[in-house]
Parts: sequence; structure tokens; C-alpha cells
Amino acid sequence: MINADPDLVSNWLDTVPADRPVLIAGPTASGKSGLALALARAQGRQVVNADALQVYSCWRVLTARPTAAEEAMVPHRLYGHVGPDQDYSVGHWLREVAALLDKDPRPVIVGGTGLYFTALTSGLADIPPTPAAIRALADRRIAAEGAAALLVELDAATAARIDRLNPVRIQRAWEVQAATGRGLAAWQDDTGPPVLPLERAHALVLRPDPDWLGARIDQRFGYMIREGALEEVRAMLSQWAPNRPWARAIGAPELVAHLQGAMTLDVAVAAACTATRQYAKRQRTWMRNRLGHWPAISLP
Repeated sequence: MINADPDLVSNWLDTVPADRPVLIAGPTASGKSGLALALARAQGRQVVNADALQVYSCWRVLTARPTAAEEAMVPHRLYGHVGPDQDYSVGHWLREVAALLDKDPRPVIVGGTGLYFTALTSGLADIPPTPAAIRALADRRIAAEGAAALLVELDAATAARIDRLNPVRIQRAWEVQAATGRGLAAWQDDTGPPVLPLERAHALVLRPDPDWLGARIDQRFGYMIREGALEEVRAMLSQWAPNRPWARAIGAPELVAHLQGAMTLDVAVAAACTATRQYAKRQRTWMRNRLGHWPAISLP
């Protein structure tokens, strides 16, 4: 893991009240995990994951989960606890976080999945589970027709609200509509009270300079390769399923293509770094639009 800047850590730690939960959001490779670890060590907190891909047991290196040594420094929760064959959604995560907050009201919750933070602080609609048959149909249609085919079938309110560049969100909205006969936007409008209202937490969003972040992304992916990311992907090759949530780890498709002989390792790494930068750009845009009211630190 690339650690957070020492001066940033020192200055920020002085501002954090010790009796409130802390939320740290930011794009990939921005140093948020290092910041969370420093705070947890300084104030005796546990670290709780808010990244939708770091929950999967098959990915440690590729998703930049904390190392075993870092996990030994302070308690870490909701990392690597979901098998790739298990269903896991923002609803699962929110229920687990609610249970953790009942036992420990002052963790540091850190990650790059903005939807987790908005569900936590603004509430989450109580949508019934998607039947397996509908999910399988959605998987087949995404594979055969692409996300655009599902997008055009969404109700107007949902289509106007959804991230049109995110096939995962499009598929989820289509599944909800197909399963319940009601658009995702209507379910969201009936959202109940939040588990953790923002005013009861100490929140922070990291806003890195794109060029600075791009250099860190390249550096980190090289580190991942040296630390065994390719071996992680090789171990999952026999069950590779591009449409499954665990397979959406950034860099995994490119390394799979290399292992299948479709590209050299150098080309795969370059493509993975490009994909990571594109993902970080989407994260920055989403957080600017949806977490723009959060206190922010500009980086570097």
C-alpha cells in the first residue's frame, strides 16, 4: 500500500474528534487507507471497509486491501469476508455496518464506493431481493446486447437519475424493475431513515489532482504485479465470469487477457492502468456531485 502523506496525516489527525465515527471517502490510490490506518492507530479505532470489491476473499493484492501486517496493527472489518460465489450488495454491507456500529460507535469507515456512504448517511430503500432467474436473464442480456439495451427499458425517472456509464448500476436498476414491477427511483424515493446521519459523523473526502493520482496509480499497479496480483488472477481463471461482481476488480480483465494469451504482460499492465485512471475519474465525478457537501482535502 502507498501510504498517506505524513504532513497530511499529522495535520488532519489534530482535527478529528475522538468520540465520533469517521468517514473517509476518495478515489482509488488516493491514500485514504493509509490515512484511516494512521487515525485508527492514533485513536484506538477499528477500520471498516467501504469498498465493494475489497469484500471479496479472492482479491487482496489486486484491490489493494490492507496487508496482513497492516491488519495486525488495528482491527479491520468487512475485508475479504465474501466468497466470489456469494451474493453481496449495498444492503448486505449496510446491515453489517449497522451491527458493527451497535457494538462500536466510533470506527473509521473508509473506501471508494460512494453508494455505500450515501446509503449509510442518507438511507437505503428496502428493495426485495432479486430472484436468481431474473439476475441470470440480466447477465445473459448484458453479455449479448450490452448495458444500453437494458437502459432503454428503464422507467423515465430511473433513467434520468442513473449513472449511464456504469453497467453494474444499469443492470441493478433493470433487475429491480423486472422483479418488482416498480422503478428503482420510486423505491429510492421511499427510503427510510439513515443508519448514520452525516451530522453524527466526522466526514472527509479526498480530492486528488488527476496527474498526481495518475502517477500513483501507475506506481501502485507495478507494486501489485510484484506482490502477486497476476497469481491471484491465475487462481481465479478456471471460474472466470466477467459479469459477476467479483470479476469487476479493476485490472482483472486485462490480466485475464494476458493469461489467455491475448496480450503481453506489458500491454496488459498499461491497459489496466488506463482502466484504473478511467475508474478514478468516474469516482471523482460521482463524489464531486454526490459528496460535494462533505469537508474535503485537496491532494497533493
